[in-house]
Amino acid sequence: MRRYGEEDVRRLRFIKSAQTAGFTLEEIGELPALDSTDERPRARDMAHSRISALDVQIAELTSARVALSRLVDECSSSEPGPCPIISAFEP
Repeated sequence: MRRYGEEDVRRLRFIKSAQTAGFTLEEIGELPALDSTDERPRARDMAHSRISALDVQIAELTSARVALSRLVDECSSSEPGPCPIISAFEP
């Protein structure tokens, strides 16, 4: 069984929280150094970049959700024929 000190636990929580916010491991490694050098503009730029990337992902997921919801509605109709959900993914 591994035992972690308080500093290790704090560091692991920091990493997990930053990952949840969308930062890469490379960016997460850079963040503490920015704090120690008072480089708020760089940290802010990194956060803005993550927000932009998340906005793109949200738009893609929203589009996929709309398309899949439309297929579910089409599949719910009583019209005979192949299932629209399955047909949509066939080559």
